[in-house]
Amino acid sequence: MTSLDLLHHKTLSPAARLDALRLLLADYGLDGYLVPSADEHLNEYVPQAKQRRDWLSGFTGSAGEFLVAQDQAWLFVDSRYHEQADLQVESSLIQVSKLGLEGQKTLEEMLESLGQAADAAGRMFRLGFDPFTLAMGHYQDLERKLKLAGVDLVPVAENLVDRVRQQSPWAEMETLPPYGESAIFSVPDELAGESVGEKLRRVRAALQKARAQILPVTRLDQISWLFNLRGWDIPYNPVFIAYAIVTPDQGFLFTNLERVNADIAADLSKQVNLLPYDRYAETLVTLVARPGQRVLLDGRHTTRGTQALLLTVPGIQIVEATHPIEGLKARKNKTEIEQMQAANLKASRAKTRTLKWLSEQLALGNPLSEADVAATIEQFYAAEPGFQGLSFNTIAAAGANSSIVHYGTPNSQRWLESREFLLLDSGCQFMGGTTDDTRTTIVGEPTPEQIKCYTEVLKAHINCAMQRFPKGTTGSQLDGIARSDLWRAGLDYGHGTGHGVGAFLNVHEGPNGISKRVNEPLEPGMVTSIEPGYYRADWGGIRIENLYVVRDLTPEAMALSDPAAIKWYGFEPLTYVPFERQLIDLSCLDSRQQEWLKNYNEMVVEKLSPELDSSEITWLEVACKI
Repeated sequence: MTSLDLLHHKTLSPAARLDALRLLLADYGLDGYLVPSADEHLNEYVPQAKQRRDWLSGFTGSAGEFLVAQDQAWLFVDSRYHEQADLQVESSLIQVSKLGLEGQKTLEEMLESLGQAADAAGRMFRLGFDPFTLAMGHYQDLERKLKLAGVDLVPVAENLVDRVRQQSPWAEMETLPPYGESAIFSVPDELAGESVGEKLRRVRAALQKARAQILPVTRLDQISWLFNLRGWDIPYNPVFIAYAIVTPDQGFLFTNLERVNADIAADLSKQVNLLPYDRYAETLVTLVARPGQRVLLDGRHTTRGTQALLLTVPGIQIVEATHPIEGLKARKNKTEIEQMQAANLKASRAKTRTLKWLSEQLALGNPLSEADVAATIEQFYAAEPGFQGLSFNTIAAAGANSSIVHYGTPNSQRWLESREFLLLDSGCQFMGGTTDDTRTTIVGEPTPEQIKCYTEVLKAHINCAMQRFPKGTTGSQLDGIARSDLWRAGLDYGHGTGHGVGAFLNVHEGPNGISKRVNEPLEPGMVTSIEPGYYRADWGGIRIENLYVVRDLTPEAMALSDPAAIKWYGFEPLTYVPFERQLIDLSCLDSRQQEWLKNYNEMVVEKLSPELDSSEITWLEVACKI
């Protein structure tokens, strides 16, 4: 019997949950326990059954690590979640460490302090963790930084949060939702643009180039892309719980076989071995144990648990390299780009209709809540052919709520009020394409300060969107270009300027992006958001976001440079939604920015008009008039 068996809380309060976990720490001889936001597949958006950090801390953001010690607990969040964390966690139980602010410690710095304190007492600080919820690269960073700090990283075979959740009385008071049971369905080759066999050949060619024979696949979007399959095991993400392994002559897919229908099984059987989910570990070890096998691992996309499995094999040879599927998936083929164009045009039409509806309701003086706006845009999305669902929880944030970058569930009691912003960040899934865009509008007449700040954010968006750049340019280089005018105005934002987007996959996709920390070159076929912003607590927030596909512009640049010497790339819009006219001060835009805005508005009218009625076209033409 463990100490936890003796605990009989009658409440599901955060304090009771932390107390229960601490009793388990004592049983395992641990001083602390690390609870990452990710699960066994390193998902950003986690299945409800695996939302361990959320359940334990109360914080629901998509990123943030939770550290529990015997007498304290800390939540580490970046600037997107500073306000949200304060609202969601109990400050008497959990200290929020706001990364990026002066005097706020990172996870590593906090662990160093704890290790030094333990070392002064003549012992090590023993930090427990579930190795299957920690990326291999993150583990290696922690091990390197904490090696001399008196911290001992202790892998624990069972997840201790799961153990607490499954113990009475929690198991009696709440039932864990289903895990890995949604139906798996196929994406036809004519929508994917490439067959499973063609994808496997390209992955194997990359393996051969890396001089490796075995590739474990942990990430669900990589698996879904590789096998042209989808599921709904995670809200908003059309993926399914699975592992995969690729070798020079075999493919393996490990999942819940009960939800694989006969037609899919028959199609896959030509190239793929279908096995139960729990056969992944033993199969991987068996494959790797063969003489002369080298296995490719990417520290960002492989768990420490998988790495530890491999290290049990004598003489194992590991090649640490970039995961080949990640780059192949990001560079969309011609068909995928066409599907993304079609999906985003539908989403643009739905958002434009929502903005028209919003302006009419406000003009009539009808009261509207955040929840009303969120429900309306989902209705317009659902009316478009091929709608599969939202790509994330809609952000409809009014007034001061708009400064919370990843604002949670729209509030049915938070009414839109005059002279306040409404930030509407939304997206949806269509068979073949994923969408994501943001518009910030104003209720009533804007103030001069609101106009100034919005205009500066719009300039930042335009600066990035119209930028031509040479082959090899990284996201970090473009991030500075986007921010340049904002910085001159004394404004900035804490999040990245853009993220990659999948093709009927996850709304956040690597390896490309536009931020200070992304050093991946942008290549033709990659899809990225451009979404600068400005946020001020108790005042409001502004974000302007479109999706763009990277195109080769070399032929257009021939008059300016030698095309044989350099390739030039640029952005082509996927999103066509008008900006907020009332918030734009044209006199603050230079001639190139004004020209870009004029051309964009003309494209919005041209792209959307064929499917709009006459009243919608009239409204759109006025909204796009500058």
